[in-house]
Amino acid sequence: MPAVETLRTDVLVIGTGIGGLFFAIKAAPHGRVLVLTKKASADSNTNWAQGGIAAVTAPDDSVEQHVRDTLEAGDGLCSPEVVRAVVEAGPARVRELMELGVRFSTVPSPPDGVSAEGEPGAPAALSLAREGGHSRRRIVRAGDLTGREIERALLRSVGGLPWVELREHWLGVDLLLREGNGVSQCAGAVALDVREQRLVYVLADVTVLATGGCGQAYRYTTNPPIATGDGIAMAYRAGAVTANMEFMQFHPTALYPADEEPFLISEAVRGEGAVLRRRDGEPFMGRYHALRSLAPRDVVARAIDREMKDHGDEFVLLDLSPIPKETLLERFPNILAECQRRGYDPFGEPLPVVPAAHYMCGGIRTDLRGQSSIPRLLVVGEAGCTGLHGANRLASNSLLEAVVVGGNAAERAGELLQAGPRISHAPVIDPGGEDAAVEAMSATEGPYRRLRESIRRILWDEVGIVRREARLRRATQKIAAIHREFEQLAAGRAYSEGQNEIRNLLQVAALIIESALWRRESRGLHFTLDHPQRDPAFERDTLLVLRRVRDGAA
Repeated sequence: MPAVETLRTDVLVIGTGIGGLFFAIKAAPHGRVLVLTKKASADSNTNWAQGGIAAVTAPDDSVEQHVRDTLEAGDGLCSPEVVRAVVEAGPARVRELMELGVRFSTVPSPPDGVSAEGEPGAPAALSLAREGGHSRRRIVRAGDLTGREIERALLRSVGGLPWVELREHWLGVDLLLREGNGVSQCAGAVALDVREQRLVYVLADVTVLATGGCGQAYRYTTNPPIATGDGIAMAYRAGAVTANMEFMQFHPTALYPADEEPFLISEAVRGEGAVLRRRDGEPFMGRYHALRSLAPRDVVARAIDREMKDHGDEFVLLDLSPIPKETLLERFPNILAECQRRGYDPFGEPLPVVPAAHYMCGGIRTDLRGQSSIPRLLVVGEAGCTGLHGANRLASNSLLEAVVVGGNAAERAGELLQAGPRISHAPVIDPGGEDAAVEAMSATEGPYRRLRESIRRILWDEVGIVRREARLRRATQKIAAIHREFEQLAAGRAYSEGQNEIRNLLQVAALIIESALWRRESRGLHFTLDHPQRDPAFERDTLLVLRRVRDGAA
């Protein structure tokens, strides 16, 4: 492919969530870092995160308790070693975020835990929340806009680093590989400069995918429009091992209706005492779990789904009345303001809520340093799968994982840069083979809009919270048909942002479906009526089957 331009850098980072930005800050001392983001720099799943970061900072909490809660939520598929390592590293990484300027919420007169300044005995202590599946208050937060505050601080820090360059409206298209001695190494990526409408080779000695998840594969999602699984699809096409793509987490409480402007009602609201009720006012979670409305997310989402279907309701109710008004005002000002903007009175009436696709617990298989199966390709954040989340993520462990693995990956990048020899000047292979011609066309306009909506409807209808094998096989056929239509459409057009996103949505959709078909049991976020019980034979990650999924068909 005749690229319009070739760029060279020591480290290429694609994505600007907490994982990508924290990595860039920590990697800057090791070499030049180029950060690309497909929209504005603050557009990421991190920026939409309300809850916070789970970390052991309170005197009545412990590493053992956090580990136990994580393993229980993960339903038998977490890596115990990974869980312990991440949980143990959590408090130190939280302190590093404070040092970078993140302003977490505080309370006066601290206990003997970690203070807002990171020292015992300081004037103010961290204000901790509790969320579903947690046995203690351990969610470090910044009001109910934690993600936005973290993005603000990290972007400010990145802006002050001369060795870090950030380019907005650039998106990753495909990874570049260098072949040598029978081994493929990542040598950068093909990128699309959306504003200038050009494809560019970006050659790098270390490439980092921090592209987030793929919630946009589903009709109803809490994710921003950019969450189209780009990094997962890019890495898979390049030959990376992916894991556990059947485990899409559905957040139980998105404000109804969840169509054009989805809005999440944080799990911390239930942590403060809010109760889930049917439309007739009857609380129902006691029939499903001992923790009632604070049960793990997979349990709550399935319970809501069943109640809606059994009673023919389009939503259930989240009753905030057990929470004192002053607590609501202090802890959830953004949620209250947004609900009121949409015409709801959180103080006077329960809120209508529905589940929505929220977080991909699977992704590109990595170790705790972000190393994928492709040498010199690192992955951090939601795009990766370290073994922390297992079959169901514990609330607020995602930002924790992103900052822990992001810091570890920066150390790994430093080692790779020092080890040599440099590969960014060597001949490379573009496995995607895109045409150099480019046009301005997003996935939400023109001929791609219909394909995008079809993909999202198929996954919501056929590969949702409760599954059946016949529906999964039907989804496979439908996605394959859309892929054929997409290939015919793309063959007659120049490359575009929209083409890139549809291509990636088709890839991750196929991976999700094939993984779900392989797992013939019910575990965590994957529940199938054909196999409603756990099966010890499937107490392992879904890995090898993903290698057989190519271009929307098995």
